[in-house]
Amino acid sequence: MNPQLEGVEALTGTYPFDIRQSIKAMRLNRFFWMMRTPAARELWLADRKAAYDAAALTTEERTLVDNTDWLGLVQYGVCFFVLEKFARVVKITNLGMYACMRGETLEAFLKTRRVPDAV
Repeated sequence: MNPQLEGVEALTGTYPFDIRQSIKAMRLNRFFWMMRTPAARELWLADRKAAYDAAALTTEERTLVDNTDWLGLVQYGVCFFVLEKFARVVKITNLGMYACMRGETLEAFLKTRRVPDAV
């Protein structure tokens, strides 16, 4: 284990993205990174199975994507920055993702922020 991560498991809500997680989730990270291209977005929107097959995603990985399980994806080892590519495909903002990760609606999440015009 990376000595810099020693004891990290004691920090609730912390999901470090290290080389071990990167390798575990490489298929998913590549899949999401490709969402920056029109062809990848169009394929996923038209035929999810074909898109998943092309990326060689496992059943577990396909389920995480189908459920847009943002927290589950991060816990699995997906890099947040590639999730942003996919979030745009499913028409959700970063704030919407954060709310989902906390198990809240966007409106409830915004009320916890220091946003003067929050809903």
